[in-house]
Amino acid sequence: MKRIIASLMLLLTSMGFSQHIDNPTQQKVSAAKKKAKNFLKKQHIPGMAITVSKHGEMIWSEGFGYGKRKPTVPINPSNTLFRIASISKSITAVMLAKLMDDKLIDIDSSIYNYLPDYPRKAYDVTPRQLGGHLAGIRKATNDEFESNKRMTITEGLDLFKNDPLLFEPQTRYFYNSFDYVLLSEVMQKAAHKDFYSMVRDSILIPLKMDNTTLDASNAVPPNTTDFFRKKRILCNPVANEYKVAGGGFLSTSEDITRFGHEIISPTLISTASLSQLVTSQRLSNGNRTGYGIGFSVEQTPHHTPRYYHTGGGVGASTILMIYPEEDVVITILTNKSNVDIRPFGLELEAIFVEESDI
Repeated sequence: MKRIIASLMLLLTSMGFSQHIDNPTQQKVSAAKKKAKNFLKKQHIPGMAITVSKHGEMIWSEGFGYGKRKPTVPINPSNTLFRIASISKSITAVMLAKLMDDKLIDIDSSIYNYLPDYPRKAYDVTPRQLGGHLAGIRKATNDEFESNKRMTITEGLDLFKNDPLLFEPQTRYFYNSFDYVLLSEVMQKAAHKDFYSMVRDSILIPLKMDNTTLDASNAVPPNTTDFFRKKRILCNPVANEYKVAGGGFLSTSEDITRFGHEIISPTLISTASLSQLVTSQRLSNGNRTGYGIGFSVEQTPHHTPRYYHTGGGVGASTILMIYPEEDVVITILTNKSNVDIRPFGLELEAIFVEESDI
């Protein structure tokens, strides 16, 4: 009898093990985890959080490495706060779509309808052009990008508002975050409300993004990771308040994945407004830019849409990737500057986004 019981237990155990190994999702997670560990080691990244969802459900969410060294604090994808850097532009874009739906802003009208006192340029500029990096505004210098001077959005305009445009709007694609500083000022004036407050009330609270907040230089929230320029070397402090719309939010990988699902199944904005965000804009010569408003727009190898945004900030390298037809969202957040993160994102895409999912 003992031999029979032992044999049955062994059989059941082996069956359970086989089911676990043969589960396709578990196989994908196992492969992705191996790549994540290699990526962390190869890029000398102190800490990283990855969250992947499918059909609105998280199928993998894991932290790697550490957020603080002494004492060591491990990464938790549900509550470790990272700088999301330019993924902030995607949040701003959804807020802009909400203002469009509420008839508070016309993205093809002149910005001077909202900012009559803004210095006049040789050409007019529209909110759509600002959101698509077609407005001709210059980039921030390294000193401006890394400045620790705390400023409001309105004060931040002083950095560039008197500079001439680099080119006639719509004739070139020129990615920069000053576009979004000016766009957020337009949005504040159009809504008669502080930019962060409107985002909090209209997006963060409804989507239950409870761990997403302003990267305030004078108040660091609990669970915020340290920010590194090398694996064991911290970045200097930086003030991101004025550029919140372009790169000034703190968040978790799980919150950003929830946000990504909103782009697949919108509940806060109309599908008509969403289409404005995820349709590539065109130059005046008709060429596509590959960028809508707040989202890069491409196709996967399976010829299905990929909406994404990378982020590079002080102590941050990030990516959000959204696949509406496969209903998959992938978020990767790290606490290190200057990491080439897009290739790793595409490695995870190859694992979690399959043609058979369509």
